[in-house]
Amino acid sequence: MAIQSEIAASVFDIGARAKRAALIGLLMLAAIVAAGSIAQAQTFTVLHGFSGPEGSQPNAGLTMDRAGNLYGTASLGGYTGGNCYNGCGTVFKLSQKNSGWVLTVLHAFMLSDGALPMARVVLGPDGSLYGTTNGGGPHQQGVVYRLQPSSTFCRAVQCPWTETIVYGFSGGVDGGAPGYGDLTFDSAGNIYGTTSEGGAFGQGTVFELTPANNGWTKKILYSFQGNGDASGPFSGVIFDAHGNLYGTTVLGGTDTYGTVYELTPSGSGWSESVLHSFTQFGDDGNQPYGGLTFDPSGNLYGATFMGGNRGSGTVYELTPSQNGWDFNVLYSFNSYEGAIGAMTVGPDGKLYGTQLDGNVDVFQLMPSGGGWSLTGFFGMSESFPFGNVIFGPSGNLFFTTAGSGGVGSGAVVEITP
Repeated sequence: MAIQSEIAASVFDIGARAKRAALIGLLMLAAIVAAGSIAQAQTFTVLHGFSGPEGSQPNAGLTMDRAGNLYGTASLGGYTGGNCYNGCGTVFKLSQKNSGWVLTVLHAFMLSDGALPMARVVLGPDGSLYGTTNGGGPHQQGVVYRLQPSSTFCRAVQCPWTETIVYGFSGGVDGGAPGYGDLTFDSAGNIYGTTSEGGAFGQGTVFELTPANNGWTKKILYSFQGNGDASGPFSGVIFDAHGNLYGTTVLGGTDTYGTVYELTPSGSGWSESVLHSFTQFGDDGNQPYGGLTFDPSGNLYGATFMGGNRGSGTVYELTPSQNGWDFNVLYSFNSYEGAIGAMTVGPDGKLYGTQLDGNVDVFQLMPSGGGWSLTGFFGMSESFPFGNVIFGPSGNLFFTTAGSGGVGSGAVVEITP
C-alpha cells in the first residue's frame, strides 16, 4: 500500500524500534474498504490537497484560533535532506482569503529539531503553538516543540515561525516516541503529555513540563509497567474538574489489549488506577489509539480500533458511579471501520469521529430508541482520516486525511451542514 510503504521508507531509525513499527503498521490495516448503508446530506469541500514540499500525510487533527485560521501537522514532506527520505514533516497554517484558503508552511522539520509529527499542534496560553514529534531531535526519540511567529514584520509570502525545542527525549527513563496525543496545559501553564516508549519499565510515560528560568523542567508523573498495568500510551491526557488526569493505552491491562487509566495527584506524587482493561474477544473492543473526551456531565467517551462484537472497533462511554466508573459500549463498527482519533462532543450534544474505512470519513453518533445510532458522511476514496474533527463557529466540521486530495498525499476537508 502506498501510504504504508511511504511511512516505512521514511521513519529513519524507527524501523529498528519494533514496538513502534508494529503500532504504526496496525493502523494501516484499515485500507480494506467496507460497504455500508449510509446517507449523505452534507457538502464535502477539499480546502487543500497536499504535495511533498509543503508536507504530506497529515495524520493529526486541526486546531482553530479565534480568527478562524486552521493549524495542523503533516507527518512527512517538507525538508528531504539527510535521513529524511520522504521529508521530516511540517507544521502548516490555513487562512481564508476571499473565497478560498491559503496554506502557509510555518516550519519544516530537519531531523535534528524533530521529525514525524504525528500529534496536532495546540495553542498555548502564551499564544504559541506546541506539539510533539515521534522521532528526530537530539537523541532521535522525538521532541516537544514550540513555534512562535516572527517578532519582526515579514514581507515574504511564506513567513516561517521560530521553532524552539522545549524537550528532546532520550528514549530512556525520560520516555521516547510521543504518539498521536495532544499536549495539555493546566491553569499555571505547565504542559502534560505522554510517550509511547521509554520510562522506568520501557512501557511509556506521562510527563509534565514546568516553565523555569527561561527554560523548562521535566518530571515523569508515571511510568507504565505492563504485566497487567497499562502500557503504550499513544494518546494524550485530559484533566477533570478536580485535577485528575485520564488517558488510554493501546497495550497492557488484564488481557494486554489496552486500557483506560486515571492518574490522581497525591502528596508523594501521582497514583494510577486502571479504570477498564479491554479484552481480546469481548464486546468492549481493543486497541484504543485515540484519547478521551469529557461531556458537560463528566462522562468519558472514546473509541477502539479493533474488537467489539463485530471485530472492527467500538465507541464506548465511561460514566462515574458510586463504585467507580461504569463502562458501556455505545456502538460496534462494521468491517474495518475502526476509529483512531478521539471523539468530539458537538454543540448539538452528539458524538463525532473519523473512521479509517475508505468510504466513510466522519460519523455522527446519537442516542436513539434506548441505544445509539450511527450516521456516516461519505467522503473521498482511500482518504484515511486518522485524527479527530473540530467544529467551526458556523457549525462546519473540519478534519484531515492522510490520503486522497491533490496528488494523494492528504487533504484538509470541510463538511458543511
